[in-house]
Amino acid sequence: MPASPVKCCINPSILSADFVNLETELARISNADAVHVDVMDNHFVPNLTIGLPVVERLQKVSPIPLDAHLMISNVDRWAPQFADAGLASVTFHVEAAEAPIKLARELRARGAKAGMALRPATPVEPYLDMLPELDMLLIMTVEPGFGGQAFLDVVLPKIRRARAAVDGSGVSVAIQVDGGITEATIARAAEAGANVFVAGSAVYGKPSPADAIDSLRANGTLALRGTTREPLEQPSFAS
Repeated sequence: MPASPVKCCINPSILSADFVNLETELARISNADAVHVDVMDNHFVPNLTIGLPVVERLQKVSPIPLDAHLMISNVDRWAPQFADAGLASVTFHVEAAEAPIKLARELRARGAKAGMALRPATPVEPYLDMLPELDMLLIMTVEPGFGGQAFLDVVLPKIRRARAAVDGSGVSVAIQVDGGITEATIARAAEAGANVFVAGSAVYGKPSPADAIDSLRANGTLALRGTTREPLEQPSFAS
């Protein structure tokens, strides 16, 4: 079966943005494919960021789709409410979900793309039968909870196995990576099979976030062209 066509997408994380001026910070990344919103509850991960009321407000002012990454406990209860807020994509951690298939279906039923995230040490194989239920598989390339961590190359084989499974399944599932993505590491992740890249400090830590996005996208696209998969369109996260 031929490999699924993919497109290099850059989703900047506002975890590295100025939280006092989030509307302005969103405008600075209007050339991105989506904005990655890290929601942490200080239970599932040892950090506390923003909750549903702030995300609902961001949804109203963002020039690009919102891609929520829920690093929270009790995700089966809370994730559907983020879908109800109109977000383009909602990603839950499988380690926090009691009924991941049911949850993925509920997110889709409420109009959001369904994403499922795996911590670096969580194997992907037990969940490959779930691929038809998902729009995106997020493979963490750092331990979730904090920005600015170094990319974990040990996760690259898992990305390769996930890409092989997606290509062999015939379903359109994006493979997202989150953590330590820079101009230096994006090529390694793309060559392994990722096509959606979350970058925080590599975007907001630059004088021009928009230029940083363009540079990351160019590097990722070039790496994808070096694989057997031609970087064509894959379903976007737009509603």
